[in-house]
Amino acid sequence: MSARGPAGAGPAAIQLSRIMRPDDANIAGNVHGGTILKMIEEAGAIISTRHCNSQSGEHCVAALARVERTDFLSPMCIGEVAHVSAEITYTSKHSVEVQVNVLSENILTGAKRVTNRATLWYVPLSLKNVDKVLEVPPIQYAWKELEEDGKKRYEEQKLERLVTKQRNGDIIFPVFNPDRQNKEPYTVGYSQSSLIHLVGPSDCTLHGFVHGGVTMKLMDEVAGIVAARHCKTNIVTASVDAINFHEKIKKGCVITISGRMTFTSNKSMEIEVFVDADPFVDEPKERYRAVSAFFTYVSLSKEGKPVPVPQLVVETEDEKRRFEDGKGRYLQTKAKRQVQMQPLTQQ
Repeated sequence: MSARGPAGAGPAAIQLSRIMRPDDANIAGNVHGGTILKMIEEAGAIISTRHCNSQSGEHCVAALARVERTDFLSPMCIGEVAHVSAEITYTSKHSVEVQVNVLSENILTGAKRVTNRATLWYVPLSLKNVDKVLEVPPIQYAWKELEEDGKKRYEEQKLERLVTKQRNGDIIFPVFNPDRQNKEPYTVGYSQSSLIHLVGPSDCTLHGFVHGGVTMKLMDEVAGIVAARHCKTNIVTASVDAINFHEKIKKGCVITISGRMTFTSNKSMEIEVFVDADPFVDEPKERYRAVSAFFTYVSLSKEGKPVPVPQLVVETEDEKRRFEDGKGRYLQTKAKRQVQMQPLTQQ
């Protein structure tokens, strides 16, 4: 199914649908957040690549540069159908903004509910030269205000990417066989986790670089392990702060995905996840930081209700600093949510 959206030009909105299988979910039957993120990215990549090739000229593939904060509004379960719709809402000279909505459908009753909304930014890379960023065909806007709002969002994400890149030198040392018996429960070191993945052809685009959705799925897996080790209950992804893709990851690289807990509120946990790449094939060079993001998880009871999480025990000055930074992000998000809810309560 497709329909033209409010921007009024470019490729019509697209929709992808797939039934959720047991291998998409955790032991409680809740679909992994990483599975949803991967579907969101696939829809965004399709519509942005189509648009960037809609005019005659050099062919390209749209590469994911950034995913804005994404909230998981409702868990999706095995047997439900995920409907992922994507639409282009803004274009700059070298980037495309895509808005994605996810609906969950119970095919037995026909009931539908919104589970996710996401905003993604893509850049078109030439098929002939992966380091060459091509120009994006402009879209036509139904109203001037839509273009102005889009430009404002573009400038904001551009500034945030620069800020994130400045702090991107932080290090997480991989932990593969930690001696957890000698670590205090609920400390950062107790739950810190890492995963190693060799990038193969099935992970990659036509360019031979990793799909953004594949990376996000692996990041969510590591964040989920950290959260589960900390609270030892069923956990689900509640939100993902902006994900910044700093550098491309090439086929043949070995990537290390590392996660550590940074903050806990009464019922949520913030986990910082970094992806570092080791290029071994064709162009050997030093390990580099490719992606970084913050994931927020909640702990659920056997009945699927949110329950309090054990408070994080911080031991070092760096851990205390990261805890306070996480607290600031938590309070800022909480304040924004309250502002958004005010118009609804006043109706």
